[in-house]
Amino acid sequence: MNRRSLIKTVAAGVFASGMFAGTTASAETTTLRLHQFLPPVATVPKHILKPWGERVEAASNGSLKIEHFDGMALGGRPPELMDQAIDGVVDMSMTVVGYTPGRYPKTEVFELPFMMTDPVATSKAFWQLVEDDLQAGEYKDLKVLGAWVHGPGVIHTKEPVTKLEDLAGKKLRGPTRVINDMLSELGATPVGLPLPGIPEALSKGVVEGTVIPWEVTPSIRLAELVNNHTEFTGPESLYTATIVLVMNKDKYESLSAEQKAAIDQESGAALSEFAAQVMLDYDAPGRQIAVDNGNNIIELDAAEVARFKEAAQPVIQRWVAEAEGKGFDGQALIDQAKALIEEKSKM
Repeated sequence: MNRRSLIKTVAAGVFASGMFAGTTASAETTTLRLHQFLPPVATVPKHILKPWGERVEAASNGSLKIEHFDGMALGGRPPELMDQAIDGVVDMSMTVVGYTPGRYPKTEVFELPFMMTDPVATSKAFWQLVEDDLQAGEYKDLKVLGAWVHGPGVIHTKEPVTKLEDLAGKKLRGPTRVINDMLSELGATPVGLPLPGIPEALSKGVVEGTVIPWEVTPSIRLAELVNNHTEFTGPESLYTATIVLVMNKDKYESLSAEQKAAIDQESGAALSEFAAQVMLDYDAPGRQIAVDNGNNIIELDAAEVARFKEAAQPVIQRWVAEAEGKGFDGQALIDQAKALIEEKSKM
């Protein structure tokens, strides 16, 4: 065989092996690791993230597999989940935005006292703001797949809270910077703590109560740890927290067009609305556990709610003032968020 024939033979072999390798690679499944802080029995992993993952897998015709790691199984602490996704330690993470205080200041607008009316409409508004501003802005280091809020925030305490004055000096766990500021303004002593730390903090007396929505209370057996639960009547909720499912940008960009399309199809507005609705739906069974346990359910009337609302106003004023120092108009963003919530409520 002459030299030219040898070169042709080798080249043909390389081309053939390349074709074969490419075919094999395209047939392989890409596994994406999703990390989050809640136990597997909680509403979000069990009824939101895992069904969502199954839909993505189906839409990708099996070329994607979502591997779930619950309860910080891959290590670290809940406040590190955003950076784990940014740095590629994990492919995806679900977290409460406020676990990284101050880094996503515009998102905080939805956590302001008595901002949230309907959680589904508020989640639609949150996602709209992500699309219009936040994805290219404060989330530029991540690919946001979903953005939503939970149902009405409830005060759960060892001693009953029937009026504003009952919060005076009470050590209450809060999830985020804005919500802790609100608790302080209402007279309580806030203790910042991710949700998994609540049972130990209550049992050791580090806190005397916590604020969380009903839906997540069964996962930490809260109805057995405290006997009093204070709800707020009216269209506006005391508070809510913002939640996101995010993905490493480079990992997303490395996927095939078909795989990206599968993720996009099941994410965004559809995921945000679905997640908010599921969390809201699971408030009722969470509440029923406390009722069945014989716990004290306190429903504040409109007059008392108005007192809480008035007492919380300085939190909003401070947030607006801080926004100016961070380069945006806080009052304009509040007005925009309220208008979006109202618009989405009519849809």
